[in-house]
Amino acid sequence: QQGRRAGLREMFTGIVECTAPVSSASDHSGNRRLAVNVTDQAGRQPWSDVGLGDSVAVDGTCLTVVELGSCPGGTELAFDVVPETLTKTTLGGLHVGDSVNLERSLSVGDVFGGHYVTGHVDGVGEVRAKRPEGGQVLFEINAPPPLIEQMLVKGSIAVDGISLTLVDVDRSGSWFSFAAIPHTLAVTSLGRRRPGSHVNLEADAFGKWALQTLGRIVRDGSRDEQLRRLLSAAGWGRETRVDNL
Repeated sequence: QQGRRAGLREMFTGIVECTAPVSSASDHSGNRRLAVNVTDQAGRQPWSDVGLGDSVAVDGTCLTVVELGSCPGGTELAFDVVPETLTKTTLGGLHVGDSVNLERSLSVGDVFGGHYVTGHVDGVGEVRAKRPEGGQVLFEINAPPPLIEQMLVKGSIAVDGISLTLVDVDRSGSWFSFAAIPHTLAVTSLGRRRPGSHVNLEADAFGKWALQTLGRIVRDGSRDEQLRRLLSAAGWGRETRVDNL
């Protein structure tokens, strides 16, 4: 059986459909096989419609369904996690009974509710603080410095696959913050995160592309040439003269 959904493979929005418990975790052919039990009522479509080969974000990590089974009231989905993913994400620390965030890849015509998420985790962060502020909860997350450099205040970040808006970015302290409303805390794993918890992080893809392009421009050529390249990338015509700006 092949995937039956007309999907945009490896494209997510960070709007978690549901959480589900890990039903098994075992070594399998050099990989780690993880299985989760998800009810058919969860999400935008019945999970019984999921097919082999479909992409699912598990705590923000894009995985491929390699086996299907049944469980009471729903479907069991199994994924093979390669060693590289186990070491670069939190998936290697999952145990039976742990709850994970799930989102299927977008289908053609789906509403784009969050921001563009690839499911390719950039690194692991650690919750440094969690405190109520009014009707929301503010989280502070320690993150690797190279990842902090890709973040902007009011920009987007995916935390365990959840699309969130950055509140503060402290580059000297290497941490960032975001606020979570009660609904997000209730329908995702964030409500169970505490100081010391580890989370998967994916910076905004468009920001990464822009940062890489600007870094290449800065490394090459004179200032005028750098500006010409930037203007060209922005769509300005060849007739634009730097000395006329």
